[in-house]
Amino acid sequence: MERALVVGHTGGIGAALAAALAARGVAVTGLSRAQGVDVTDEATVAAALGALEPGYDLVFVATGALEIAGRGPEKTLRALDPASLAAQFALNATGPLLVLKHALRLMPRDRACHFAALSARVGSIGDNALGGWYSYRAAKAALNQLIRTASVEVARTHPKACVLALHPGTVDTRLTASHRGTHPAVTSAEAAENLLAVLQGQGPAETGRFVDAKGLMIPW
Repeated sequence: MERALVVGHTGGIGAALAAALAARGVAVTGLSRAQGVDVTDEATVAAALGALEPGYDLVFVATGALEIAGRGPEKTLRALDPASLAAQFALNATGPLLVLKHALRLMPRDRACHFAALSARVGSIGDNALGGWYSYRAAKAALNQLIRTASVEVARTHPKACVLALHPGTVDTRLTASHRGTHPAVTSAEAAENLLAVLQGQGPAETGRFVDAKGLMIPW
């Protein structure tokens, strides 16, 4: 039986991913704050993942936030706050990489496996024509670079692995509700199905990519 680890499985896309995987007969392990896992606190990540046995075909990090401690995306430089910027990096960039750091030993070396983290199109530097959202954009751009960099190292020890940053599209969640305006959105369940379909088409040759919910590469 295939095994999957979903970090951030209790709401939104994470919960939908866990449900969709289970419906496919995949044995799902879920970790989140409910189990004492805070991706901004490496000790909790190390403890939780250190207690698991190797053999996970998929490790998916579905954590992240657009608003932290009540502070939403900045529209101007005047709104920039160093503490909020640091918090965005800790949760949206450093957190997923900490999971990969401690999950790598759980991933098989002798067969295909995937590591994926939720990113966002607004983290694309090349696609940024609107400006604003300084902290969130920068944190997701940093995540993309971290994923790209890690994929090079992972390929040396896990040649059949695929490490990806995935953009799920605009999803109808509490995270996006007050910011998406009239932009069309999909449900968490639809986003999960789309992402799993994308993963099926990504292998070692595609490792290190930043991909959308249709499987298309997004400019860095």
